[in-house]
Amino acid sequence: MAQNLRGALVGFCNPLLDISAVVDEGLLAEYKLKADDAIMASEEHMPLFQTLMDKYQAKLLPGGSAQNTLRGAQLLLPEDSAVFFGAVGKDENADKLKAAADKAKLRTNYMVNPEKPTGTCALLITGKHRSMVANLSAAESYDFSHVSAPENWADIEKARFYYITGFFCAVSPKTIEAVAKHAHDNNKTFTMNVSAPFVAEFFTEEVKKTLPYINILFGNETEADALARALQLGTSDIKQIAKKVADMPRAGSRPRLVVLTQGAQSTVVASSDCDDIRVYAVSPVADEEFGDSNGAGDAFVAGFMSQYMQEQPLDKCVEAGHWLAGQVVRLIGPNYPEGELKFVPSANYTATLEKL
Repeated sequence: MAQNLRGALVGFCNPLLDISAVVDEGLLAEYKLKADDAIMASEEHMPLFQTLMDKYQAKLLPGGSAQNTLRGAQLLLPEDSAVFFGAVGKDENADKLKAAADKAKLRTNYMVNPEKPTGTCALLITGKHRSMVANLSAAESYDFSHVSAPENWADIEKARFYYITGFFCAVSPKTIEAVAKHAHDNNKTFTMNVSAPFVAEFFTEEVKKTLPYINILFGNETEADALARALQLGTSDIKQIAKKVADMPRAGSRPRLVVLTQGAQSTVVASSDCDDIRVYAVSPVADEEFGDSNGAGDAFVAGFMSQYMQEQPLDKCVEAGHWLAGQVVRLIGPNYPEGELKFVPSANYTATLEKL
């Protein structure tokens, strides 16, 4: 008998409409941006959003990291398995985000702020790289009072898995703390993503405060490096970083998984209850099939969680993450293929075990 996953996954992040464009490296230099980085927009970045629309034939795409993840997860899970929380304005852009969620049959529980526009994110694509500049606007107004309302906290009570991006540290640390403690107190699974180097660098105390409650931590190689510096781990080796973070103090007895992707390179997984590091190969995507990398990390988490929630082995969780990310990078923007998505695991996909 299939397990009941109705309402099992709740996610929190900043729902943003992506303004995506292929640009030259000169535009990155003009705004002092780096490839494969993510930052919050400051005053000097505000003209960038209109520049992308006027000069670079930008496309408007549904975004927001955790909403991307939950859209993907819901496509692979039974109906009504996931619900997303975040703040939007009362405008056309919010309607576009809601429509994208509805298409994936993802339920949204938005806090609507009529006084601010829905947030946007500039996505600058250079070859296989992307740089993100987020203007949170309404998204940064999300308040704990929304989720703590009885009718909304009911979603938290019902869920068994929680996914919050590091981006949310800049918005509602109180929400992160409350959900993390609820998960711990009720033996549920709390997962988080580092999300961007600046999260580790500028929200170090929030990260340290939350880390004991994290059962699964996701990130990529640049985020891992920033986290190692912020936590003063004394290493830049991604395998050592994964293991050191996995072994940091935990609020309970459950083991912690740290899952670090490296784009087309191998994915590294460490656990607090195992000395071996698991290294998973990534199937390459041919250059002629490659669209862009935007949303690949979100899709990886979606694939991973879709299998983890169904109590599948770790090998299948990682393979599903790689598979779904591979689907997304063949498209433009954080989009999923049309039609039914179905992950079919291979018979012999497994990790290489390494000792530090």
